[in-house]
Amino acid sequence: MGPHPAVADVRRAVREALADLSPGDLVVAACSGGADSLALAAALAFVAPRANIRAGLLTVDHQLQDGSKDRADKVAETGKAWGLDPVEVLTVHVGTAGGPEAAARDARYHALAEAADRLGAEAVLLAHTRDDQAETVLLGLARGSGPRSLSGMARRAGRYRRPFLHLGRDATENACEALGLDFWDDPHNADTRYTRVRVRTRVLPVLEKELGPGVARALARTADLARDDSDALDEWAARAFDDCALSDIGGAVTLAVPALEGLPAAVRRRVLRRAAIAAGAPSGALSAGHVMAAERLITAWRGQGKADLPGGVGVVRRYGTLVFAPAPENQA
Repeated sequence: MGPHPAVADVRRAVREALADLSPGDLVVAACSGGADSLALAAALAFVAPRANIRAGLLTVDHQLQDGSKDRADKVAETGKAWGLDPVEVLTVHVGTAGGPEAAARDARYHALAEAADRLGAEAVLLAHTRDDQAETVLLGLARGSGPRSLSGMARRAGRYRRPFLHLGRDATENACEALGLDFWDDPHNADTRYTRVRVRTRVLPVLEKELGPGVARALARTADLARDDSDALDEWAARAFDDCALSDIGGAVTLAVPALEGLPAAVRRRVLRRAAIAAGAPSGALSAGHVMAAERLITAWRGQGKADLPGGVGVVRRYGTLVFAPAPENQA
């Protein structure tokens, strides 16, 4: 008799996510002790020795709740009991930039990246599910974001891999129950002060009720389609940037306006965004509005002056070129 269907599903997902790795490679699972990440770590502990790869576990103590250290230690003990090695508790200090959710995420990813580098991990597994993907797409829609944002989270992004993006949250909970695992239900997941929690507990249930079941699955499928389109446009924009770029002196980036005029708007805006970032504009602060302000120097040129971008970067049109100039203190 085989394993419970949910257990088989999570193990299959992890096995497929690791299929390209070589014997002896190290993979670590990021595990908070919640149902999703606990199911992920358990599946990795089962799959890794059968695939002849090494498996470890990283758990992050954000120090935001009473008892967080004890919970992190318990997760670490569980990982060691499963034979995972190395197992580490990463203690972080969460700042305030971008709000509590963003600050915690930034601290977590920084700690995971540092540990993965130090340990020589080939991959870091994250436990985001199809439901998380649906929430991400809805948040992107609400913010008026473009297709890159609507494409949600990637199955692979550098060293990070998300084996469960095609599985619902119910699959991970059922897997934990079938394996007898006592998972932690983070009270932050029910705190409606957080936007994502409101999407999860209020918005998605209303959509499921009014539109019928399968909304989360459909939103996740939309993310996959949007990602394919965005990847193709990004590749086109990368080639177009090389064709349009005239110089890069002292950090300034210069693009030829005639070449930009001939591009479709979706590609042109990606080229402009790339130029702004190359000149020093922080990617996280560069909005669609900023890019469109730069684009108006091409599509609605009336002799206007400089457009200001984040990070002190300015863009101005001069003699048939667009010049993205960094802040003076950043210039060579």
